[in-house]
Amino acid sequence: MLDFRLKVFYTVARRLSFTKAAEELFISQPAVTKHIHELEQQLGMALFERIGNRIKITRAGQVMLKHADDIFTSYRNLEYEINQLKHEQGGLLALGASTTIAQYFIPPLLAQFNQRYPEVTASLISGNTEQIEQALFDKSIQLGLIEGRSKNPVLKYVEIAKDEIALIGNVNYNYGDNNTPLNAADLKNIPLLMREHGSGTLEVITDELKRLKLKLTDLHIAMYMGSTESIKSYLHHAPCAAFLSLKAVQRELEAGEFKILPVRNFKLVRKFHFIYLQGQQDKLAQLFMRFSRQHTELQQP
Repeated sequence: MLDFRLKVFYTVARRLSFTKAAEELFISQPAVTKHIHELEQQLGMALFERIGNRIKITRAGQVMLKHADDIFTSYRNLEYEINQLKHEQGGLLALGASTTIAQYFIPPLLAQFNQRYPEVTASLISGNTEQIEQALFDKSIQLGLIEGRSKNPVLKYVEIAKDEIALIGNVNYNYGDNNTPLNAADLKNIPLLMREHGSGTLEVITDELKRLKLKLTDLHIAMYMGSTESIKSYLHHAPCAAFLSLKAVQRELEAGEFKILPVRNFKLVRKFHFIYLQGQQDKLAQLFMRFSRQHTELQQP
């Protein structure tokens, strides 16, 4: 039912590369060129400008891309509703999750979702909050999950779960008086590992530190790191500390490898959110959201 030429155009427009589009679609580059040329002939307008080894989408191409987005959403919803009539679920579901969620929260949900709906082919990319939002804007995913507090007016935010962040240290090192919670002055003297700029985790930590009248520049930051796993690995070998999700260090806390370092007047509980473009009515994404909320509710104490 789907015009394959439109899919070729859509892939080239998103990748801005004939070569990458060919690789993604598993066809030759000359075949990509042929499909685009046929579309341009049919429309009577160029869809891309060739500038040396690069291509740039034209105004006509931008108009077509906007409508292609709507067409592909309609096709996904059509497939979903036809499968509903057949008492089946099927289709492609492209998800994106910020790093902590992708590593520690969503895999069990996806495993149960796949068992319940084996006909649905789901994919998951991970990145920081900014990258997941950009993936939505680029239409490379249908639904995102983030832990940041950013509020973009073109995105819809739906809470899914809560997560506590605490200061975590290595049990082999002392970080002050073990019987007394740390205060703001103590935090200035502890080497800290922080997530990279653009991370939702760093965003909420920065906001909470303001309550203690602390800025990042007030702290002894040993290193910014691109993933929670990297921070955890570093903590195993150095007298540093890090603000980490309790979901991410549950195993290490239970094994007695890490410990929670209480900080006076510091209590950080953040929210995980689904995000999608305002006005989006992707049926399969809505199905996954409903399933996830039910599953998460069942796990509440």
